[in-house]
Amino acid sequence: MLAVGAVAGLAFAVPAEATPSVDVVIAEVYGGGGNSGATLTDDFVELASSVTVPLDGFSLQYLPGTPSASSKWQVTALTGSVAAGGRYLIGEAKGAGGTVDLPVPDVAGGIAMAAGSGTVALVSGTDPLTCLTAADCAADTRIRDLVGYGTATVRETSPAPAASNTTSVARATLVDTDDNSNDFTAGAPTPVNSKGETPGGGTPPVTAKIHDIQGTTRISPLNGQKVTGVTGIVTALRTFGSARGFWLTDPQPDSDPRTSEGLLVFTGASTPQVAVGDSVTVTGTVSEYYPDDPAASVYQSTTELVSPQWTVLSSGNPLPAPAVIAPGTVPDTLAPQPGGNIENLPLEPATYALDFWEAHEGEVVSISDARVVGPTTAYGELYVTTKPDQNPSVRGGTVYAGYEQPNTGVLKIESLIPFAQRPFPKANTGDVLTGITSGPVDYSEYGGYRIEASVLGELKDNGLTREVTRKQRWDQLAVATYNVENLSAVDSQDKFDQLAHGVVDNLASPDVVTLEEIQDNNGAAGKGDGVVAADRTLTRFVDAIVAAGGPRYQWREIDPQDLADGGQPGGNIRTAFLFNPSRVSFVDRPGGDATTAVKVVKTSGRPRLSVSPGRVDPANEAWQDSRKPLAGEFVFQGRTVFVIANHFNSKGGDQPTHGRYQPPTRSSEVQRAKQAQVLRGFVDQILAANPVANIVVAGDLNDYQFSPALATLTARGALTDLITTLPVSERYSYVYEGNSQVLDHILVSRSLCRLDYDVVHVNAEFAQQASDHDPQVVRLTPLWW
Repeated sequence: MLAVGAVAGLAFAVPAEATPSVDVVIAEVYGGGGNSGATLTDDFVELASSVTVPLDGFSLQYLPGTPSASSKWQVTALTGSVAAGGRYLIGEAKGAGGTVDLPVPDVAGGIAMAAGSGTVALVSGTDPLTCLTAADCAADTRIRDLVGYGTATVRETSPAPAASNTTSVARATLVDTDDNSNDFTAGAPTPVNSKGETPGGGTPPVTAKIHDIQGTTRISPLNGQKVTGVTGIVTALRTFGSARGFWLTDPQPDSDPRTSEGLLVFTGASTPQVAVGDSVTVTGTVSEYYPDDPAASVYQSTTELVSPQWTVLSSGNPLPAPAVIAPGTVPDTLAPQPGGNIENLPLEPATYALDFWEAHEGEVVSISDARVVGPTTAYGELYVTTKPDQNPSVRGGTVYAGYEQPNTGVLKIESLIPFAQRPFPKANTGDVLTGITSGPVDYSEYGGYRIEASVLGELKDNGLTREVTRKQRWDQLAVATYNVENLSAVDSQDKFDQLAHGVVDNLASPDVVTLEEIQDNNGAAGKGDGVVAADRTLTRFVDAIVAAGGPRYQWREIDPQDLADGGQPGGNIRTAFLFNPSRVSFVDRPGGDATTAVKVVKTSGRPRLSVSPGRVDPANEAWQDSRKPLAGEFVFQGRTVFVIANHFNSKGGDQPTHGRYQPPTRSSEVQRAKQAQVLRGFVDQILAANPVANIVVAGDLNDYQFSPALATLTARGALTDLITTLPVSERYSYVYEGNSQVLDHILVSRSLCRLDYDVVHVNAEFAQQASDHDPQVVRLTPLWW
C-alpha cells in the first residue's frame, strides 16, 4: 500500500489505521545493467507476492528521479501472474557493457532506467501515469506499489538508498511499511525469474523442506545448492551484532529422529524483518558455516541458509513445542570412538551426545532449573549442566575426571535478548537458572553446542564464597603457587589489589609463592621493544601485598630473552618467587641468566644448586617458545628446600572435545611430555645426590593429573602430585567450558610426607575474577639432612 506523507513541502494525509501490505510488491530494482563496471547486461525490476496475483492488465512504469514538468512515465505491460512465494522478473533496457545475461525474463521491456536514482511503480492498468509529485501519486488509486530510490522526489515517505552500476535496491522482506528507506537496502543484484532461474542460466533452486536440508549427517546433502519453498514458523531472532538472522522450525516434522526440523536463516549485519510466530517461505543457498578455513577446521559446522529471500505468509502462529531436555535425555557417550572425522557419519542421536545435539540443530529446546557449572564470562555466556549428578564438584561445578569421561551434560548458554532489555545474569558456579531457559540449538567453536536463549531463567544466587585457607603453624613451611594471569606493571591498581588480598587474606600469607605469568614492565603493549625486566611489576605487587596487610615479600626471577618464552605476544611472561624473609631465607648464588643452565652439584655430601635462582636446561628444545623452569634454593629453620617454579606450554592447538575429529588430537601434549622429561631429569639429579632431599615442584603445568606429563613426573613415586590426594570432587583449579579441571599442581618429594594441602577456590568459579586460576598451598615440615 502506498503511504502518504510530507514530501517536497507538500502535506498529505496517512490513514490512521494503515497496515503494512504483504500483497504483490516491487521486490528489487536495478538500473545499472550494461553500464561501466556492471556484470549484468540488463536493467530489471523484480516482483514478489505472498499470494498468487494475476498480472494481465498491469504495467511496470518508470519516472526519472527528479522529474520536470515535461517528464513522462514509461510503460512495460505485464502478462501472466506472480505465484505465491514466487518471483516475477521484468527485463528492461540492455546496455553496451556487462558480461552476464539475466535469466529469461517473464516479460521484456525496453526502459533505460537510471542506475542511481529513479522511481518505479506497479500499476493496475497500462495507461501512463500523469502524477509527478509524491502527493499526486499517493492519490492515484491505480498504483499498487511504488519505489523511489536515490534522490527520487516521488517515493513512499522517504527514498530507498541509491543504487549504482553494481548494486540494486531490494527488500529484505515482503512486508511493505510504505517507507522505501525502511523497506529497501542496497546490495548485489540478484534477479530471479518465475522458474527460479538465476543469471547466466543458473540451475533452478531445489524445493526442499528443513529436514531435507539438515539430512542425517552433519553436512547437508544440499550444501552449496540454492533451495526454495523452505517453510516454517519463526521461533527466534538474533537482532544484534554482525551475525544476525532468524530460526525456522517446520511444524510438520518427518518421523526420522536424525533430521532436525530447525534451521538458521543468516542475514549478516541486516536485522531480519520478521517476527516470532510468522509463517514464512524462504529461498536461499544452503551453507555449512565454519569459524575458520573449512578445509582445515577442527570444529563442526553450522547448517544455515545464506543470501535469503523470504515471504511472510501469516503472522501470530503458535510455536512448535520445544524439545524438553531432562537429566536422562542426552546420551552419556560423547561420540564414536575412534570415529576420525565424524562429519559424514550417520547420526545416532540415541547413542552419542554430539549426535543428539546435531539432530536438534536449529530447533528450540528447553531446560529447567539448570545449575551453573561455568560462571558468566566477559563475553556474555555461562555453562550449565543438564545432568546434575554427573561428576559434581564439592562447590557445584562439574569435575573433568578423565579423557574417557567427558561431561556430556555440560551446555553453554548465550542470550538472544538484547542486554539493554535484559542484562545477562552474572552467575557463579553453583547458582541456578530457575524456571525455563529455552532457545534454538547452535554450535560455537568456543564451548560447542549451546542454547541461544530467547527465554532466560531467573538467576538464583546460591551464595558461593571465596575460600580462605588456614595459617601455617610456626614449624610449617607454606609454599603456594598462583598463576596471576598476565600481570604487568601497566595493569590497573584494582587487579594488583585483588591479587594481593588473595595472597594475604585467602592464602594466609604463605612463606613462598611461585608466580606464573608475570609480565615485563610494559606488558604486551611493548611487543618487540626489547623490554624484558619485570622489576616494576613485582615491586607493585609486593607493595600491594603490604598495603593489604601482608609481609614485605622479597622476589627472585630471571628475565627471559625478548619474545622467546611464548604467552601473550610482547608480555615476556616468566615464573618468579616471592618469599617472606622473616620466615624463610633464599640462598643467592650468582650467575643465573636467561641462557645459563642451573646444575646440581654435591658439596660436603649434600646437593646444592650451581646458581640460585637458575633456569633448568633453558637451551633444550622442549622449552621452545615456552617458559623455562626456575629453580631456587631455600632454607627454612635450618633445612634446605629446593623449589622449582613451572609454567609448561599451553593447550593451544589441541582439537576441541566437541569438534569434528573424535577422539580429538591433543598435539600440545607432545611438548609437555618433553618438558616433563627434562624437569624429571633435574629432580632425579637432586635425588641422586640425596634421596631424601626436600623438593617442591609447583606451578601451572597446563595438564591434567591423569596426563602423560604428570605420569612422567610421578613415576616410581619420586614425586607425589598432591591434587590426587584430594577427593575427586575437589580436584580442580580451573574452569574451562563448564568443566572444573586441573592445570595447576604442587608435587613434593618423598621426604615431605608430613603436610596438608589446599586448593583455595577464589577465582575460577566466579564471574568476578582476579585471575582465571585458583591458587593452592601446601603446609609442610621439611626433613633435616
